[in-house]
Amino acid sequence: MNIFKEIENDLGIKMPEGGNLEGWARQGVLLLNAILTVRASSPASHRGIGWEKLTDSAIKVLSEKRENIVFLLWGKFAQEKEGLIDYDKHLILKAPHPSPYSANSGFFGCKHFSKTNEYLAKTGQKPIDWEQHHLGTKRPN
Repeated sequence: MNIFKEIENDLGIKMPEGGNLEGWARQGVLLLNAILTVRASSPASHRGIGWEKLTDSAIKVLSEKRENIVFLLWGKFAQEKEGLIDYDKHLILKAPHPSPYSANSGFFGCKHFSKTNEYLAKTGQKPIDWEQHHLGTKRPN
């Protein structure tokens, strides 16, 4: 919800009724947590069991093999991945995690969605249509 609140604040796009983000994925957006599972109601409970190796590898390969990716590092665990990313080839934007516990500490107002699109346009890429959600279609007005 807080991601959509920031998109609305940043770009004026109203919050969708559902949470399916296939439309973003089809445009190349990858949402990746540093740790892919947790025990219910126990944040970071699966830290150190191997997920970090997988996500580190994914980030390293993307950084090495691609150019002009925007990496949005939201929160402490994500920001620990910063050293895996080549600053000369990519844009790195950092903010607190969008969780209800930290969103008011700088996630709200970070404007990462407009900054992402500015960078993509500047590097000759198609900006993300953040309004495009489920199955690549826009939500009806």
